[in-house]
Amino acid sequence: MLTRPFIALIIILIHTLSISAQDKTFLIKGRVVDSATQQPLPGASALCQNTTYGTVANAEGYFAMRLPNGGYDLAISYTGYEKKTIRISNTQPIEDTLTIALTMIDNSLMEVAVVASNEVEDGWQVYGNFFLDHFIGTTPNAAECILQNPEALRFFFTKNKKRHRLKVTADEELLIQNNALGYLIRYQLDSFSYDYNSNISQFTGFPFFIETDTSEEVSAQWIRNRAKTYLGSRLHFMRALYDSIATEEGFIVERMEGAGKNARGVLLQDLYDSSLYEADSNTVAINWQGRFRISYKSVFPDPKFLKDFKLPANTRMQVTLLDIADGFIIEENGFFYEQYDVINTGYWGWKKLAEALPYDYTYE
Repeated sequence: MLTRPFIALIIILIHTLSISAQDKTFLIKGRVVDSATQQPLPGASALCQNTTYGTVANAEGYFAMRLPNGGYDLAISYTGYEKKTIRISNTQPIEDTLTIALTMIDNSLMEVAVVASNEVEDGWQVYGNFFLDHFIGTTPNAAECILQNPEALRFFFTKNKKRHRLKVTADEELLIQNNALGYLIRYQLDSFSYDYNSNISQFTGFPFFIETDTSEEVSAQWIRNRAKTYLGSRLHFMRALYDSIATEEGFIVERMEGAGKNARGVLLQDLYDSSLYEADSNTVAINWQGRFRISYKSVFPDPKFLKDFKLPANTRMQVTLLDIADGFIIEENGFFYEQYDVINTGYWGWKKLAEALPYDYTYE
């Protein structure tokens, strides 16, 4: 029979554990309204992009989510309205309830743009595979990804003296089933472009991940695949840098000096020197500028990468080059900003959407 003191102790322990769990999370609340009328937009979507966290607004336009500590891009959308993205974090003071006012899309401007465009009528047949290679990737995981709604894509091709470019947009969010990692990815593609002069592809937009239901055996394989994808990834590196364990985790960082054939890497002996690394209670500021080489020695590069880039089969490290405009800030979950100011080529550049993991992924 349980005594009263013992029952009281259990209650105290449960309460303590509950407080401890909440210390590792934060609550975000908001209300979505029409910018002109201030009327609520019931059913508006609120998604933390690049995660599995999302919800919809109720009849009064209100929504709420409890999130693990870290940083997120919160995307608010409603059919017929312009999407709005807000950076949120447990490190930022958050009002009791955010008010997000969405503006109705002006369809007349869109119609003018369509008339003046250089759209390719049979774009999917001509450029579909090319787009998939540069958006989803050419990795082994990419071979197990299926774009479920290719009809949503629109292709625009320009070739003149100044520009030789392919641009791709989407009329609705793209649905990509990743059967290698066990996610359905809902991707809101803002724009994809490929410059034929520089051979550089760029795309902007936000993914939202939904776990795929399956058998226990397949789920176990997905866990292994996700771990393999995570090790050495940009997400792994950012988390290791945040935790001040990048070297212990197998990363080598060099500052590149010189250009072309004369370029050489100079090892950063102390990644956490105060001139390069500033940590407060919740964020880390990385004060890097220029080009850096990130090598990961704990897992060999994928043979497909070596083949695609015509590298020796005995290459032992995953190597990425980072071009950094003016430093960046890392949050607890590996989210960092400004992301568009950090350009990666090499191994991370090869690993495109097929290798993406959500910010709430935990390595097992």
